[in-house]
Amino acid sequence: MTKEKMNMWEAVALAVGTMIGASIFSIFGVGAGLAGRNLPIAFIISGLLAVIVAYSYAKMGSKIVSNAGPIAFIMKGFGDGMVTGTLSVLMWTSYIISIALFAKGFSGYFVPLLGMASTSLNVALVEGMIILLFTALNFFGSKAVGKAEAFIVLTKLSILFVFIIFGLFTLNPSYITPSFSSEAMGGTLNAAVIFFLSYMGFGLVTNASENIRNPKKNVPRAIYLSIGIVAVVYILVSTVAVGNLTISQLMSAQDNALAVAARPFLGNMGFLLISVGALFSISSAINATLYGGANIAYTLAKDGELPRAFERKVWFGSFEGLYITAGMALLFALFLSMNGIASITSAVFIVIYIFVIVSHYRVADKVGGRKGFLMVNAALIALVFALLMYYQFTTQAGIFYSTITIFAIAYLVEYLYRRYGNRAFTDGLKRGA
Repeated sequence: MTKEKMNMWEAVALAVGTMIGASIFSIFGVGAGLAGRNLPIAFIISGLLAVIVAYSYAKMGSKIVSNAGPIAFIMKGFGDGMVTGTLSVLMWTSYIISIALFAKGFSGYFVPLLGMASTSLNVALVEGMIILLFTALNFFGSKAVGKAEAFIVLTKLSILFVFIIFGLFTLNPSYITPSFSSEAMGGTLNAAVIFFLSYMGFGLVTNASENIRNPKKNVPRAIYLSIGIVAVVYILVSTVAVGNLTISQLMSAQDNALAVAARPFLGNMGFLLISVGALFSISSAINATLYGGANIAYTLAKDGELPRAFERKVWFGSFEGLYITAGMALLFALFLSMNGIASITSAVFIVIYIFVIVSHYRVADKVGGRKGFLMVNAALIALVFALLMYYQFTTQAGIFYSTITIFAIAYLVEYLYRRYGNRAFTDGLKRGA
């Protein structure tokens, strides 16, 4: 890619674009159903959990500069083994599925906004066009991605700012008075676990670390700044939404809950404005995730973690990882149902978080960090994973078993490839601390 690199704020925009696009406009209604009036509290708890994970990402990311991101961190702690291999396969797959989900979400807003019939052909055309658009953008390199992301995020935050400012004047105090009953707090905790996953975009900063100026300083700063910005937006937006609609109204709105929440104080124009904001949000999520996924695909292929076919530079110069990632995401979007896949992807990321923290513990003497603090962090995030799996099992048993199956398949693929492909890591991921 081009030699010109992203500055810190462009890296922040990359992460913020993914985080806000991945949750506020998609699973907001689900969270409202779980936490009720306590939804802002749920976002506070999930933000604190994100900071716990970010501690390890920031410490290791400042010393281990690699677009493989967390897989490079895990490689430092666990070496070239089945753990690292399986997690790398899972992570790359999760990025591909995430891109497909975002493409479907974009189509779901875009098609009706234009008054088009929601036919399979129209939906497929929009999904294909949005993925191809950001694939072309990513072709021009990290600087183009950062500048585009900064513009998209600025537009999106401006729309949400209007939503927040006007909405704060029409709050119904009884709607936002928190409840501390055991049932309410249980729902709040479940919502916090789900919305914790909406902060996962901060990891994209480490996936772009080779393309960021002065990564030793800017990677940690970009991680913490992106989480802070997103947390403030989440808390304020959830307060306005919960304070202007009943919980039943938010739950019934589901995918366009925020657009519906804007109607009481902004009317139909507010509905349209938030819908446009959703399109910008999903666009930025596709842009940022495609960039991160492409970097993972290429870097891990280059360093020996994906089949050698992914290293064939004769296909598209040095952009083969980008094209393969985008192509597979398009296939997922066009031919597979994505119901429940978001939950599976979230489970994958939490497992990766756990192994990153454990890896940090193992190399803390080299990269810095308090081991006692890391032990507590690992236990807390493991509890989050257990709560997520319990939530899946009790509400969506099929998704629970699908998650287990995905992990098993990833392990099997890595086992077979190692056994019959004679693949081992090169020194590519061993640079750094």
